[in-house]
Amino acid sequence: MTGSPDPRRSLPGVDRLLDTDPFVALLQAHPRGLVVDALRTMLAEVRRGLDARAPDPVPDTPVAWAAGVEAQIARMLRPSLRRVVNATGVILHTNLGRAPLAPAAARAMAAIAEGYSNLEFDLEEGARGSRYDHCVGLLTALTGAEDALVVNNCAAALVLALNTVAGGKGVAVSRGELVEIGGGFRIPEMLERSGARLVEVGATNRTRIDDYRDAAAEDEALGAILKVHRSNFRISGFTEEASLPDLVGLSAELGLPSLFDLGSGLFVRPDTLGLPPEPTVQEAVRSGVGAVVVSGDKLLGGPQAGIILGRREWVSRMRSNPLCRALRVDKVALAGLEATLSLYRDPETALREIPTLRMLAEPPHEIEARARAILEGLSAEGVDAALAPALSVVGGGTYPGVELPSWSVRIPGSPERGGGRAVAAAAREGDLPVVCRVEDDDVVIDARTVDAGEVAQVVVTLGRVWGQG
Repeated sequence: MTGSPDPRRSLPGVDRLLDTDPFVALLQAHPRGLVVDALRTMLAEVRRGLDARAPDPVPDTPVAWAAGVEAQIARMLRPSLRRVVNATGVILHTNLGRAPLAPAAARAMAAIAEGYSNLEFDLEEGARGSRYDHCVGLLTALTGAEDALVVNNCAAALVLALNTVAGGKGVAVSRGELVEIGGGFRIPEMLERSGARLVEVGATNRTRIDDYRDAAAEDEALGAILKVHRSNFRISGFTEEASLPDLVGLSAELGLPSLFDLGSGLFVRPDTLGLPPEPTVQEAVRSGVGAVVVSGDKLLGGPQAGIILGRREWVSRMRSNPLCRALRVDKVALAGLEATLSLYRDPETALREIPTLRMLAEPPHEIEARARAILEGLSAEGVDAALAPALSVVGGGTYPGVELPSWSVRIPGSPERGGGRAVAAAAREGDLPVVCRVEDDDVVIDARTVDAGEVAQVVVTLGRVWGQG
């Protein structure tokens, strides 16, 4: 007695399908190797479905097979790194690439990427130049620093600074500033990787200037004093900390270099953005600290970069440190940073043109108008949605606990569509994913981080998802 035939035996062979008219057309549009790989992948998926005895419908014609292969090719050719619409309300969303760039910065980066440049060539002398000359004039003019150096990110800037001024020596840091900066990386670990030795000072909640003085008296090999701005958390209650000017004064008294990891890189007064007090880069430089390190892609609103500002003596030594080459900045990032910094020559222009600053300063009534446009578009698509107030955050490890009044569109997560998480997941599919929040099983579209030019895409994407339910 024989059983039912194995359905896998009825699947067509690769060569047989490639000889059919639909595949001839595919082979004219794509390289043969790509078509064959996509077809084999599709056949393997169909076989797995048959093995599981819960298969999707098996294509029954060459046209159906070709359609499936074409969809597989589209998935294979889709870039891993893609643009998304940020509808989360988190302005500096680290997972979404932090600061979106000003148009001027994007144009500058594209221009440099498309051809040769004078990255390390002196056009006047016709001889070798230095990539570290770019942006220096702008940075010193905008901040008042004696010198400046740009490397590939703020963590790299801190490691380079520590290695240069305190390699093999102790570095005094308050216990209340031994922070984790994200991704599991912590200040103590970075300090040790720089070749310096951690000297913990004071208590978690209270560190006085005399604690640093006592540490210097007890450790003859102390090489520097480091202050770390607690930008991603707050300590409240019974607290005390030594101010930056006090630490600069003590450093001068002891003959030690001082460093300040400011991190966030705010170049404008926070009150112009409607934000609480936060030390600016200019204030840090004016304190007289030996070197301050900041990020280019946080509150500054530029591309990923680490910026070191400070005294010429120390910055020059950092520039000559062999480690600097391992941490050097790319030409495209330099072009974007220079273009972003140029916008700060006029503060009004910076507030208008740099997306991060514009989103931070945008009044709620303008956000509400954009949210209403999204709601009207979704309603026209038959989506069940409602306008609702919301709270955005700055993100990027800056301004912890600060919430910005905003407006959102909320879409209830209906059971027939798998709930809010399923709707949000479906919105992340496609060529331009829309990333939303999910709260109480509602899909939340926070309009603060949705650009006016992205409203139509949000409507199309969520309308498509809703229509598939």
